[in-house]
Amino acid sequence: MLEASPVFMNRLSLLVDLASMIAREVDLDAMLEMACERVACALRAERATIWLIDAERGDLVTRVAMLPELPSLRQPMGRGLSGWVARTGQVVRVDDASRDERFDPTADQATGFTTRSQLVAPIREDARAPVRGVLQILNKVDGPFDEDDERYVTALALQLGRALALTTLRASDPAGPGLVMRGPFNRIIGRSAAMDAVFRRVALAAETDATVLLRGETGTGKGLLARAIHVNSPRQAGPFVTVDCTTLPGQLVESELFGHERGAFTGADRRVRGKVEIAQGGTLLLDEIGDLPLEMQGKLLRFLQERCFERVGGRETIHADVRIVCATHRDLETAIDQGKLREDLYYRMRVVEIDVPPLRERGADEIATLAHHFAQMYASRYHRPAPCLEPGAIEALVAHSWPGNVRELEHWVESAVVLAADGKISARMWPRQRSRGAQQGARGRDVIPVGLTLDEAMRRYVRATVEACGGNKTEAARRLGVGRNTVGRALRDVTRRDTEP
Repeated sequence: MLEASPVFMNRLSLLVDLASMIAREVDLDAMLEMACERVACALRAERATIWLIDAERGDLVTRVAMLPELPSLRQPMGRGLSGWVARTGQVVRVDDASRDERFDPTADQATGFTTRSQLVAPIREDARAPVRGVLQILNKVDGPFDEDDERYVTALALQLGRALALTTLRASDPAGPGLVMRGPFNRIIGRSAAMDAVFRRVALAAETDATVLLRGETGTGKGLLARAIHVNSPRQAGPFVTVDCTTLPGQLVESELFGHERGAFTGADRRVRGKVEIAQGGTLLLDEIGDLPLEMQGKLLRFLQERCFERVGGRETIHADVRIVCATHRDLETAIDQGKLREDLYYRMRVVEIDVPPLRERGADEIATLAHHFAQMYASRYHRPAPCLEPGAIEALVAHSWPGNVRELEHWVESAVVLAADGKISARMWPRQRSRGAQQGARGRDVIPVGLTLDEAMRRYVRATVEACGGNKTEAARRLGVGRNTVGRALRDVTRRDTEP
């Protein structure tokens, strides 16, 4: 059996690595920069660049390249060899770029680089699809690019096009050229100024092992951002483990986090590793940290300070190399005042604090962009025609207050895609907006009095919604645009307060 050459294995591994990244919340620039570096190495070239066609501006942009001199470059469509390939969709291979009349020295002048030879191929999903960008390879070290190089780069550019089609960096109009720049992280949509500030903090936090506290209303995407911190960090090859603090019975919290030894309590018939041990070498997300029982907070504080713990029923001190990310929708400062949260734990877990804005503060453009994104995603999943959101449908979305944030919007759009057999989504397909005033008039007990805290008012409204749904928590969660666990947690809080002396 013939042994594969190192060059072949290098080229194959690039495709494998791309396939593993497209389903994760990776930094899109980093993903494409990795592709550039690897393809330049595979072809023994000095430099590789990926130019994307910006569908909104109609030009070429490279935010991702082996360009140490500049963070990005832009150039008009049709300019230079890369622009010619973007416009025509044809592959170009030239041995002396300076002798080709299509060559444009503008990029060299901006970077100080000297281009000699070029191999440029269009990036698209298949040979008949619109061009999304171009893959440009410069200056092969050991001679001119040959036909084998051209075949490989052509095939790789097609794979890149298919990979991009599976990310959020994809076309808004599948029939038109180019891509829409929807945000820096895959699977996370956001271009508003408010989200730009969040993305900057996420990127900086990902570079370190500092503990992060993500704060924001339910449904704003804190979990996705936590994953983005992990997959763009040096720990990306390690596990990402989530603990939902709202679903843990008080007596089992310590065992869930730190594990237990055999015989530690009734039913403990074997040693069990906790989530902290499972997350070794990776990241542990403590979701809804504001709901962690008070009696457990001291042990978590010790772990945050020392990264050491003991299993329940054990005496061995175990060290865990784990990065901690916390998330909550709670008002932690009020919880401290009420004696529900230790102040020392609060300061220990908010080393890097990231406030995630609610959807209503992100602007109309972002609501529309998210709606189009979800429509495309669910149309593909449910094999519906290419979706078209009518102007009235967008106007209705912009006018809504979105108490359930991005999660609520996603549920609305998913439902509309299912109902729109022809792909045309109109405002009448959105969930019916029921009058709260009429419902409260019919049931006087649902009136929420003035003077309650926000948490208490929310709990009472959740209970009223569940009653209006005949006790169906799943339907209540759908109407509220939140998860069923959130509804269950609110009901438990209400019941506990009603039974307190």
